[in-house]
Amino acid sequence: MFSQFRNIDTAFKHIKRFSIFLIIANAITICFTIYNNNRIIDKAYQKIFVLYNGKVLEAVASDRKSNLPVELRDHVKTFHHYFFDLSPDDKAIRASINKSLYLADESAKKQYDNLRESGYYNNLISANISQEITPDSIKLDVNVYPYQFTCYATQKLRRSSGTTLRKLVTQGFIDDIKNQTDDNPHGFLIRNWEILENRDLPPKF
Repeated sequence: MFSQFRNIDTAFKHIKRFSIFLIIANAITICFTIYNNNRIIDKAYQKIFVLYNGKVLEAVASDRKSNLPVELRDHVKTFHHYFFDLSPDDKAIRASINKSLYLADESAKKQYDNLRESGYYNNLISANISQEITPDSIKLDVNVYPYQFTCYATQKLRRSSGTTLRKLVTQGFIDDIKNQTDDNPHGFLIRNWEILENRDLPPKF
């Protein structure tokens, strides 16, 4: 009879060990399944499907860090375009400058006020001069925050008597304000912006 009890106790221990092993194996399987599903979902979120000419095309989304230099350069180009691409019309000038001021802090407003007080914009209007800017290169330092930039550009001033080219060099810092709007689609803000050089280039013959 004691032998029977010992057999029952041994069998119970075996069943207990097997149950514990089964529970641990199930827990590991569930954790692995959850991890694998999350990884698959993350990959799926990185895929974008675009409908083009009746065909579904797949595009892959990337994180912002990998596109940071591209976005920063575009922000700088957009700001300079609004600030320096001007037509000889007061309302058009103010509208363009206002767009640029959404992309920078008070340092840009200070530059605008200085140019306005010096009669720069009145000269554009009275002489019927249209002004265009072409960024030649933008030097960026993305390793230190806020990101420092230097913009090298060429200005083209068109008047009835001819065209004048000017060399423009500006610099500043870019903050990530993490707030994208219609007026500031990248969510960056240029700070401590200053014009280092703005001079006429010699005419080409």
